[in-house]
Amino acid sequence: MRKNHVTTTCYLYRKSQSLFGEKNLRKQVLFDINLTINKGEIVILTGPSGSGKTTLLTLMGGLRSAQEGSLKILEQEIRGASKQQLTKIRQNIGYIFQAHNLMSFLTAKQNVQMSLELHDKFLEQDIGAKATAILEQVGLGNRVDYYPEKLSGGQKQRVAIARALASHPKIVLADEPTAALDKKSGRDVVEIMYKLAKEQGCTILLVTHDNRILDIGDRIIYMEDGRLVSDGVDVTMKVS
Repeated sequence: MRKNHVTTTCYLYRKSQSLFGEKNLRKQVLFDINLTINKGEIVILTGPSGSGKTTLLTLMGGLRSAQEGSLKILEQEIRGASKQQLTKIRQNIGYIFQAHNLMSFLTAKQNVQMSLELHDKFLEQDIGAKATAILEQVGLGNRVDYYPEKLSGGQKQRVAIARALASHPKIVLADEPTAALDKKSGRDVVEIMYKLAKEQGCTILLVTHDNRILDIGDRIIYMEDGRLVSDGVDVTMKVS
């Protein structure tokens, strides 16, 4: 089975004020990360706040730079990649965030279309139909022309899922997608995500604190203090 392998040692830099002006403080935030994810696998990454989960996710998505070590995603080295190389890598990655990050001035359909327009593989005349089709798959066929302000929180997150999966990415990175949703809406959202990912053979790495959705994962990984401390076991009782 094809695997997506991630290995990284990451340093981040932050600025602080001192009596003698600004200086850089170097702080290592991830340690000895060696993670292999199988194609089509849904992996839950959980652990306490501040443990490095979102940092790892943003590094994998090419949204943040690693200063040292190696970082490979989809068999391609991200650290040191050019802007052009990063753009190409990102075209194979779907992103779902805690905040849906929809464009408020675009309809649900237009938000999805925008993501498809970033890919040369789709013909312009087909993009509208593809956007409508995936919105129907997430249960929003009757709301394709609604603006975000007219949608509930759960519906907005469904649009975000449609946007992330519309281009059939190889991997989806989801950061706390249920955090702002009630129990039923959160469950609905992850079940839709699960169904579409399995149909597409898409890999998902999902960061969450939500114990209610841990059962959708093929594997659960527990992270603490920048390290992966448990992989593939039931860690429900350890989640804070």
